[in-house]
Amino acid sequence: MTTKSASWVKWLALIILTIGATVTTIAVNHPTVAHATTVYVTRTGKHYFYKRYDRGLNRAKKVYAVSLATAKRRGLTLSATETAPKKARKKAKVRRTTRKTVKRRTTTRKAKVKGRYQASTPTYHVKVLHQNKPGFSKATLSTKHGAWQRYGHLDGLNRATAANALLNKKLMPKGQRDALYVNPTAWHNKRIKTGWLYNRCHLIGYQLTGQNNNPRNLITGTRQLNDPGMTTYENRVAKYLRASSHHYVRYRVTPVFKGQNLLASGVKMQIQSVGSNKLRYNVYLPNTQAGMKLNYANGYSRVAG
Repeated sequence: MTTKSASWVKWLALIILTIGATVTTIAVNHPTVAHATTVYVTRTGKHYFYKRYDRGLNRAKKVYAVSLATAKRRGLTLSATETAPKKARKKAKVRRTTRKTVKRRTTTRKAKVKGRYQASTPTYHVKVLHQNKPGFSKATLSTKHGAWQRYGHLDGLNRATAANALLNKKLMPKGQRDALYVNPTAWHNKRIKTGWLYNRCHLIGYQLTGQNNNPRNLITGTRQLNDPGMTTYENRVAKYLRASSHHYVRYRVTPVFKGQNLLASGVKMQIQSVGSNKLRYNVYLPNTQAGMKLNYANGYSRVAG
């Protein structure tokens, strides 16, 4: 019995060693995602960004990575184009029925915010003045001294007054535009169903002269005034100028304010291609937004109806 017991113990020990040699437990540590402590800023901007390639940084020449604490000490605030990173949380499982699926899709489409207007937006109406004749004098149509641009002084209420130019391809900027930070009069912006209510509207578009954060060249304008309103004419002019370095366009934009109002009622655009009638416009673009009631005295707004 002693010999058999010893033999049995040896075999049991051998089996245990074999199993222990072949079975290995591997611990895999999954890294946890730490909350972002690095943010991105520009040299003169007033906001910080969590995402390096946020659209608010698209036109910045230089972008700096700093700590969130440093950005806050500088008095910077989170850009409205994004939100702070949130802790990931597990989505609750929801039983889907045909009825619920259809309802959720409908809600998502309505709540979606887009930068451009949807096809259902009412047509933006432009008023043609003096049969589209700009009425420029021959003296201001002269190209003798080349291209030029002039901006009227701000009035007593800090409102932009007028922008004049003889445009040419050489005035057009080659680099990307920096972020806008100048707040014109009546700048009380907010989100609406179709995007942002207001834009910082250049009297003479950036693509034509490269003027960006120039207070004399900026007014508070609705998204509709800016695009499709003014942008439609600016793109036509830009296309004409790029076609030839010999093309010149006389250009004048005048914001229209009633009384002491800080929000312009609209803008008057006068455009004339020099030496031809390829471009000839004299139009009034109202500073309105479909579905919104604007207070032109101060720029505050509410949903119409």
